[in-house]
Amino acid sequence: MSDLEWIYGIHAVENALNQQPERIKEVRFQEGRDDKKTQRLMQLCKTAKVRHSVVPRRDLDQLFTATKDRVVHQGVVAYTTMNKAGNEADLHTLVAGLDENPLIIILDGVTDPHNLGACLRSADAAGAHAVVMPKDNSAPLNATVSKVACGAAESIPVYAVTNLARTMKKLQDQGVWIFGTAGEATQTIYEQDLTIPTAIVMGAEGDGMRRLTREQCDYLVKLPMAGVVSSLNVSVATGVCLYEVVRQRAVKAKV
Repeated sequence: MSDLEWIYGIHAVENALNQQPERIKEVRFQEGRDDKKTQRLMQLCKTAKVRHSVVPRRDLDQLFTATKDRVVHQGVVAYTTMNKAGNEADLHTLVAGLDENPLIIILDGVTDPHNLGACLRSADAAGAHAVVMPKDNSAPLNATVSKVACGAAESIPVYAVTNLARTMKKLQDQGVWIFGTAGEATQTIYEQDLTIPTAIVMGAEGDGMRRLTREQCDYLVKLPMAGVVSSLNVSVATGVCLYEVVRQRAVKAKV
C-alpha cells in the first residue's frame, strides 16, 4: 500500500509546504482561483521547488469520488507522503528526553477521522508532547485527519502502539501519572493536580475506555455536566481537559 495520499484544504496544504515540502510530490490548484491564499500557496510551491499545476475543478473533485466523506478541497490538493505514527519505543524515548513535565493525550479507540483530527489540533494548540493510540480500532492518519487537524497532523508526534495497557504501565514507570476520563468518576478534572507529569486518557465515542485501559489508570476524573446531555464529543472533551492542564501549569509558573 502506497504511503502517498492526496491531502486537501488551504491550511493542510500550506502547513505541509511550510513544514515538510520535501514530502510533497505535486500540488494542484483549481482553475479560476486567484485569491490571496491561492497566490500565497503558489509562491510557496515556487520557493520550495514543488511541482504544481492549475486544473479544472472537476479534476480535483474526481480525486475523491471513492471517499465516503464529502470533501471540501477549497481549490487546492497536494500529493504527499503521509506522516507515519511512531511506535511504543519511540514514545518512551521521547518521554525520557523531555526536560519538562510531560503532557500526553491517550485516545482509546477513537475511530472517527474527524474526531481524531480535532483531537490532534487541540493537542498541538495546548502544547501536548504526544498523542498515543492503539494500532487497532483507531482512525488512520489520512487526508481527512490532516484537513481537520489544520496542520497539527504534520507537527505533533503521534504514536500507534500494539498494547495500550502495557504502554501506559511503561509511562507510569517513567513517572507519568495517568488520568482516565469516565462519567462515573467521583472527582472532576478540576480537583486534580495536573502540574505533575500527566497523561489523559480519552475513551472511544459512545463506549468510553476499555476495561484494561480503565484499570491501568491512576485516577478517574470527569467533566461536570450541568445540562441534559450525558457527555461531550471526544474532541471537545479533549480540548477542555488539555486547557485545564495549561491553566494549572500557567498558574504554578507564576507562583
